[in-house]
Amino acid sequence: MKTLAEHMAFYGCYHRDRRNRMTHFFGVPAIIFAVLIPLSFGQIALGDLTVTPGMIWAVVMSLYYIALDLAIGLAMAVLFVPLLWGAGAIAALGTAPALEIAAAVFVAGWIVQLIGHRFEGNKPALTANLFQTLVSPIFLTAELFFACGFKRGLQDEVERRIVTRNFPGAERTLAGRRHA
Repeated sequence: MKTLAEHMAFYGCYHRDRRNRMTHFFGVPAIIFAVLIPLSFGQIALGDLTVTPGMIWAVVMSLYYIALDLAIGLAMAVLFVPLLWGAGAIAALGTAPALEIAAAVFVAGWIVQLIGHRFEGNKPALTANLFQTLVSPIFLTAELFFACGFKRGLQDEVERRIVTRNFPGAERTLAGRRHA
């Protein structure tokens, strides 16, 4: 399994511009929220517990993020709670209105992110590796940790890997473009 620093370095090469990263702070949660809406339609009984596919997805993703980094993974788990609650509330409106809202939020989230990549002057990371769609939420959460002065060692390692292109998949990123 790749380390969080390796994932973040690959993703980070496509997100060096501050404006691009800022658009992702809006676009990524919007897309996750939009996907969670249809995943909130059905209910699954697990013994005495009733869950939705969205809850199962959030638990699986949280466990993966926790395996990458305990503190950031736990923060991700907490951040999923309001998204799941909101998605459930919209799903309760009924299938047609919920899907309309999900589609609108999904498209808006992608538009915002594509504007960011226009600022950046490159394509989204997922064009080189579709798995990056699952890295983006933890990347952004880690960026919040860095902004608050936490996880400096991780931040330094990610930056070192970006500058030296020392991470799996580096040969595919940005056609060798270097960023300071």
